Amino acid sequence: MISTLLVAHPWFGPTVLAVLVVTGPLLGWWLLGRPPRVSWALFGVSLVPVVLLTLVPVQRELFERCAVGWALPTFGRVELLANVLLFVPPVLLAAVATRRPLLALLGGVLASACIEAVQALLPVLGRSCDTNDWLSNAIGAALGAVLAAVALVLARRHSPRTDDAQEPVDAVRAEDAVR
Repeated sequence: MISTLLVAHPWFGPTVLAVLVVTGPLLGWWLLGRPPRVSWALFGVSLVPVVLLTLVPVQRELFERCAVGWALPTFGRVELLANVLLFVPPVLLAAVATRRPLLALLGGVLASACIEAVQALLPVLGRSCDTNDWLSNAIGAALGAVLAAVALVLARRHSPRTDDAQEPVDAVRAEDAVR
């Protein structure tokens, strides 16, 4: 279903990727000013498509249980690009919630590996594991972590600064005003 949409509209995947790259850091920056539970709630919502597209059983006969290959995603490889897009939001949101992009990246890469292992071990799902899917998910996780890191930098630059060196000067001025 999603592959059909992406094949019928080849501009859709690159457009979504561009929107994520532009809005991801801004959304992350905005979320950093909110309680972490907001980011965690959005993270939970972002996992719904991951589960639906990777672990929900489908009715099809598997000709190949697991495929091993290493192909980088491109705009012409619809399924690989979709796998990149799938992992950007959850990793971005987890990184913003924890304020630890590297930890979120590791979690995304491990989650993708677990998904591929479940697909390999449970043929009843009708899904096949593929190292290309894992690689594409890992690239998406890396992109999500980078976008979160940009959001963290934006938040640091635009946060109100409290200068410790300023406090003694203000105290001296206050004492001078009293005299």
